[in-house]
Amino acid sequence: MATKSFSPALHPVRCLILTPTRELAIQVQDSVKTYGKHVPLRSFVVYGGVNINPQIEELRKGVEILVATPGRLLDLVGQKAVNLGKVQILVLDEADRMLDMGFIPDIKRIIALLPKPPMRQTLLFSATFSDEIRKLSAQFLDDPATIEVARRNTPAELVTQYVFHVEANRKRELLAHLVKKNDWEQVLVFCKTKHGANRLASQLQKDRINADAIHGNKSQNARIRALEDFKEGKVKVLVATDIAARGLDIEDLPHVVNFDLPHVAEDYVHRIGRTGRAGATGEALSLVCAEDRPLLGAIERLINKKIEVRHAEGFEPERRVHAAEPAAQERAQEEGRGRRGGQGRKEGEARAEGRRPQGEGRKPQADGRKPQADGRKPQGEARKGQGESRKSQGGGRPPRERKRDDDRAPRYAGAPAARTSGNSGGMDFNKPYEPSQASAPEAPAPERPGTRKSAPAVPALFRRKAA
Repeated sequence: MATKSFSPALHPVRCLILTPTRELAIQVQDSVKTYGKHVPLRSFVVYGGVNINPQIEELRKGVEILVATPGRLLDLVGQKAVNLGKVQILVLDEADRMLDMGFIPDIKRIIALLPKPPMRQTLLFSATFSDEIRKLSAQFLDDPATIEVARRNTPAELVTQYVFHVEANRKRELLAHLVKKNDWEQVLVFCKTKHGANRLASQLQKDRINADAIHGNKSQNARIRALEDFKEGKVKVLVATDIAARGLDIEDLPHVVNFDLPHVAEDYVHRIGRTGRAGATGEALSLVCAEDRPLLGAIERLINKKIEVRHAEGFEPERRVHAAEPAAQERAQEEGRGRRGGQGRKEGEARAEGRRPQGEGRKPQADGRKPQADGRKPQGEARKGQGESRKSQGGGRPPRERKRDDDRAPRYAGAPAARTSGNSGGMDFNKPYEPSQASAPEAPAPERPGTRKSAPAVPALFRRKAA
């Protein structure tokens, strides 16, 4: 029960709400204030990136509903600024992200500080919930009940989804073209890296589009200011990383652009969920290059839907490629016809003049060398003459003895050469066997007198005695 007493002891933390991002924590705190306006419950929000001392002072006054990010909450526990021993309700907002491997150690440390069930109730909220996260959540839940208002991993039906296929180096140009041509006033653009978000915002500013970036490397005050300017319409395009994909409620946001597709398909559902909220309609478009197509396939399998493909005139890489292919094929065919026609004309002119066409009627010489067309000596004879001239001059070392061309086997022989092994000794194994004189058995040579070998010596033990 709520109490109006000012004693901090009568205002312990009864409900703890954990969120993955600072912006979402601020938004949840605003919702708690709105819904609990007429209820005497104290609420407060703590998050990193700002001075911790004002947060400590506020917690000492007593807080019944505490909204926090895990890191800053553990810092406050370490400084004994908050006691979680009387928490009755634990809420994990964006539970699939909170149970991700990056947060699970902090979540386990926080749960160890809370009362055990049934003294504590645990609630998990998320738009996407994989089977792996369900198994992991079983560590913190006792006999859980599941409530689903829609099929899992399903985007809002009021969001129109479509993709543009474009080259990677023309994505920024296409985005600026769409913003200017359609006169978009409020666009949330998602990039995969902090550096990419900064670069894209700077390039859009050069294109005379009012843009700003929000990501984890910016100070908390700069992040809050950029988000507020975007909500108020002071900034037309807000370029963000996935810190803005979870739970942020931007009223009547008409357009969401995936400049880079997410590597985790579930993040796509959260990104496009920033539009089409509270019964409003919205558009979610994705810029897809060749490298992004596997990611697009994973997203379509997750949502069980084929996303519509639209075309922007002048930005379609496939159309330029297909238009160039017929022209290239026609040029290749014309070149081939020209080469064949030129050869036919040359052969016809040669026959009309009584000459043989080039390469026709030539026979190889006996030594296997092709004749020269201009009547010059073959290369072997020319080299031979050069060697003799060097020898006659007497200069330099004598030339190496070369094998005569007449000893070479003819290059164009009528019958194939007999195959012999390397150890055949010049014998032809293709002919039937004929014993030669060399293979005939030789008669034993007569023994010469005095050359007979003496019998081997016999040991005395085995000698026979004389009769």
